Amino acid sequence: MIEIDKIRGIVAGKIESTELFLVDINISANNKILVLVDSWKSVSINDCIEISKKIEGSLDREVEDFELEVSSAGLDHAFRVPQQYKKNIGRNVEVTTLEGNKSKGKLISVDDQGIEIEFESKIKVEGKKKKQLIIEKISFLFENIKGTKVEISFK
Repeated sequence: MIEIDKIRGIVAGKIESTELFLVDINISANNKILVLVDSWKSVSINDCIEISKKIEGSLDREVEDFELEVSSAGLDHAFRVPQQYKKNIGRNVEVTTLEGNKSKGKLISVDDQGIEIEFESKIKVEGKKKKQLIIEKISFLFENIKGTKVEISFK
């Protein structure tokens, strides 16, 4: 079976000194290799082709056959690495905790331990007839996050 560390090394060498970063590598039992990359700006089809060529050129199909797919981590994929969180500061996200609780809000900060989002809520203020709109913040540790995705809006 093809080793993930070997693929990781090949990809790291190819994307070094670029805007690209590695998100995930998955190798199935029948040697289907899936490589997900992202970028601080955007991932082009040419970026994926170049990484694919580098991997293809570094492996020998005569020794071990494989199927290869290199793609960008799209909006439908949950964040997997801290760079994705940092890239998406200021965007609306949905955070799902390990307990299954979901919170939606704007991603406002990321550090080594976790993230912070802010959201608006209406609360009853004493002496007022209408509920008041306030901004609240919630912090999450990475170890307690099951998944985070960008909220797609068509406004």
